[in-house]
Amino acid sequence: MVKKLTRTGNSVAVVLDRALLEAANIDEDATVEVSTDGQVIIIAPIKSKKDADRFRLAKDWAHARYAGAFKRLAR
Repeated sequence: MVKKLTRTGNSVAVVLDRALLEAANIDEDATVEVSTDGQVIIIAPIKSKKDADRFRLAKDWAHARYAGAFKRLAR
């Protein structure tokens, strides 16, 4: 998808289509983090504390259950 930058005051903006927002599971009221690696601009939704906690619990469970397999794969 190619987009054109739009001037907004002293800044520029990119308008994101609804289909793109839906594909990224971002609603129009979401708070996003904008970052760059020096070549690419990255727009990512900020995860809620609840989502972060669920991820941490899943990671801890997987590590406890499969630690031996992970260790063997790392070799």
